[in-house]
Amino acid sequence: MASISKIPSSAKDEDLEEEIEHFDDFTLASSWERFISEIEAVCRQWLADGTKNLLKNGAISVNIYEDLYKVKTDLKYAMKSYCMEYYFGTHNDVGRGKGNDWSCALHDLQLSFGVNEFLVIAPQSASGVVLDGPEASKLLSAVAIALSNCSCLWPAFVPVHVPSRKAYIGIQNMGTLYTRRFEADRIGSQVPLKLMHLEGLYELFVSKFAFSNMDLSMHLFQVNLKMNLTYRTVPYDEDFDVQEPEGGITEAGGSPKSKHHNRKPWDDDCPWSEWYSAEDPVKGFELLTIWSEKAIESSLEMAELENASPLEAEKWSISPCVSEILSADSDGKRIGFASQLQLLIDALHMSLETQFVEDFVSVEHSRPENLKSTAIIPPPTVLDRVLKDLFYEVEAAQPDFAEGDHKNSRTIKGAPLESLFGQFCLHALWVGDCNIRAIAAFWIEFVREVRWCWEESQPLPRMPANGVIDLTTCLINQKLHMLAICMDRKHQFNQKGPKADENGVFLSARIKADTEVQSVISSQDGDAQASCWECDSLSTPDQDPASHISSFEHSGAVKLGDPEHSACIRRGSAGVVGSMMLLKSYQNMHAPFTRVDLPDSPLMTEDMHEERLQAIEALGDSSRFSAQLEKDILSSDMSAFKAANPDAVFEDFIRWHSPRDWENDDNMEKGVSQINAVVESTYDWPPRGKLSERMSEHGNLWRKIWNEAPPLPASEQKPLLDPNQEGEKVLHYLETLRPYQLLEQMVSTAFRATADTLNKTSFGGLKQMTTRIEQLYLTMSTTLRCLQTNSLFVDAEDIKDLKRLCTTFAHVENLITLAASLHRKFMQAPRLSESIFNDYDNFHVPKLGTVSIGRDVKKVFNNEQEVRQGEREVIASMFTPPTANQSWRKVLSMGNLLNGHEPVSREIIFTKRDHLCENYYVGHAPRGYQQEFETYRMYVCGTSNDLGVALAVTSCD
Repeated sequence: MASISKIPSSAKDEDLEEEIEHFDDFTLASSWERFISEIEAVCRQWLADGTKNLLKNGAISVNIYEDLYKVKTDLKYAMKSYCMEYYFGTHNDVGRGKGNDWSCALHDLQLSFGVNEFLVIAPQSASGVVLDGPEASKLLSAVAIALSNCSCLWPAFVPVHVPSRKAYIGIQNMGTLYTRRFEADRIGSQVPLKLMHLEGLYELFVSKFAFSNMDLSMHLFQVNLKMNLTYRTVPYDEDFDVQEPEGGITEAGGSPKSKHHNRKPWDDDCPWSEWYSAEDPVKGFELLTIWSEKAIESSLEMAELENASPLEAEKWSISPCVSEILSADSDGKRIGFASQLQLLIDALHMSLETQFVEDFVSVEHSRPENLKSTAIIPPPTVLDRVLKDLFYEVEAAQPDFAEGDHKNSRTIKGAPLESLFGQFCLHALWVGDCNIRAIAAFWIEFVREVRWCWEESQPLPRMPANGVIDLTTCLINQKLHMLAICMDRKHQFNQKGPKADENGVFLSARIKADTEVQSVISSQDGDAQASCWECDSLSTPDQDPASHISSFEHSGAVKLGDPEHSACIRRGSAGVVGSMMLLKSYQNMHAPFTRVDLPDSPLMTEDMHEERLQAIEALGDSSRFSAQLEKDILSSDMSAFKAANPDAVFEDFIRWHSPRDWENDDNMEKGVSQINAVVESTYDWPPRGKLSERMSEHGNLWRKIWNEAPPLPASEQKPLLDPNQEGEKVLHYLETLRPYQLLEQMVSTAFRATADTLNKTSFGGLKQMTTRIEQLYLTMSTTLRCLQTNSLFVDAEDIKDLKRLCTTFAHVENLITLAASLHRKFMQAPRLSESIFNDYDNFHVPKLGTVSIGRDVKKVFNNEQEVRQGEREVIASMFTPPTANQSWRKVLSMGNLLNGHEPVSREIIFTKRDHLCENYYVGHAPRGYQQEFETYRMYVCGTSNDLGVALAVTSCD
């Protein structure tokens, strides 16, 4: 029974096993196979898309030259997440022996293994590397199978060990017979002494294919070698004997004009050094010396190469080590004009909070709630020092505002650089932290100092006391110019006796009848100022006043006519007008000295012109109102003419002042009467003619003014411009100026003055820099127009535009600083200076004012410029022999010294090529197939402190 029961039990177990085996389907893929399938699908998709479609679908640029991109995808296997990235370039010549083995645009794996496009698969972990050896091998095998299934020849890499070692393993299917394997690792410290020299590195490479225990140095193994040595100059700001303090503001609220350095800063002769000390943007240079490919057969040749001079290298290229402070990512770190202009715009925004400047500094008024508590007022000692520089430490000569200004500077409605208000704005940028309270306190003291000059009759510094008021400048500058002229006029009127004004014209001349008097005319510009201007609305003459004034007898004695007809005293005569005679007496006509302070000459500020236009619009009849405004001028000219010609009548004045309104009786046309009036014959007396129709009509305004005008020379007339009244008006304007009106003019002036200061920089013949400066002026002119509307409001959009202008200004300021630094360092090689600058400018232009999209790398400028043979000595001179303080730190352990400097980095590529029939791993080759393969490649990079080695071996599987 027992056996009977046992048999069915055994049969039952067999049936159960058969049942279980029946449901096992080995055609189902395992998780590892599904992982391979996912990799294969992704690779097929990338192959099908191609480079153009991948770029359109959001490929990310991974280098600064934007010729290497990557796409990535996420994968999962065995509860782990991986990221697979495909790197591809727009140029498929990387690592193909086309002279770009050392290009700085190469990825580390491209440089190490000489590949072009490749895959990298890595775990999504904190380290980003595979720490387990079997896992790395399995992961690499999965990628290799997937690539083989889709007939793809991309090399694949897996990062291993720890990130600091930059270690990789990789594989590449070369076709049906060959496979290429990769391995890279790095020694971070304690590099063996033998591997510090070229001889030891050569033997390391030979040991990879020479299967022998013999002494490698005693045998010949021909390999090919390429070498790139990098030298770096000592940083220009590095000095172990002298400690140079950082530039900037040394005292709270003070202007950084005094520098107590033990040595001169690099920018001591630059125009901005008066205001701040800029960091040298060029910290040094890296020199790359490249040896082209050559055959090496022994260790002795490597020893000789190590002792060779870098001057023997086939190619030199240089790249600057540019300070990071110039990059757009360092906003706010660099102290310069742009940073202070940014603070000034913040003050402009704050100026709308109150109506009076005093409210920002007064303790009796509540301050704006959003005013920072850190906005302090500079101490009186600081303000006194700045005011002393503005008003007292000034050269006596009148400033030439046009000197050194850019041609587009006048398009900005601000004060000139060397003007009083222009210098005030430059100082205001550095007083305190350029907050609204510091500016308000500075302005109040400034106006007090201006009033003191007025009350003490002291000339206003940095402002011309004559000339034309430039209406293209800001209103404050116009007012200060008007005040300077009023000061000068006030000083002249207070003096006794005849005095020539600043234009060189004497305001009085007394000539008695029946005497001979020397006529005196003094003019700085050579044109006689004795003529006066006609009022367009009254006379509308088209003749040139100088056409008959030029015929004055400047040096001849003037004889008066019959004393019985001329018993009056002639006063204010500037000389005889050609041969013209008076109508009622046989006497020569004399031209009078007229007033030079005419409103039509620019002794009116912009607001005065606007008031005049508003009055014209209010009256409606602009021509009639214009005549009324010119009545005082015409009356002054008539009084002066009567004083110079006591026997003159109204017709004589018309013949002199408006010849077109005098019609001769001759048979000539009226158009030539003007000439006849000047060249009249002394024998044809009295002159024949009549007044024009408009001057003859009843109630003519000119005749009425003539009848009322007293005979007074210009020197004795009441001045048309009252200097006391106009001066007080100017001071009242300055003392009651609203904060916003002050700040909007300060912003425009500060931008113009700082740009004019930077424009004085000497940077050689950098045409691209000149273009950038011109573009900056045009941008400033356009953006600052929002501050010229005379409104008491600025919207948020205008503030944003002004801040964007600061960003543009900062970029140009950085370029100017870089241009000046390069110009000083390449005085003997200007081509290199221009090439480096142009590359840097073109490098940063795409970033200026734009947002980076689709980039996975921080752009750092490191463009290289090839050094020509004639420029090598200039570059070599930059590597000055190290001093004792600089050389004690290093023990020279590498060769190829350049003026005592060893290379900071040495890169070598060893290669060995074999024909297919001579391959060590293949017994025979296809008939007639003699293609040469790079069977071994070793890339070495390092110094005496670290060493990285990357090995690629091609074999037959």
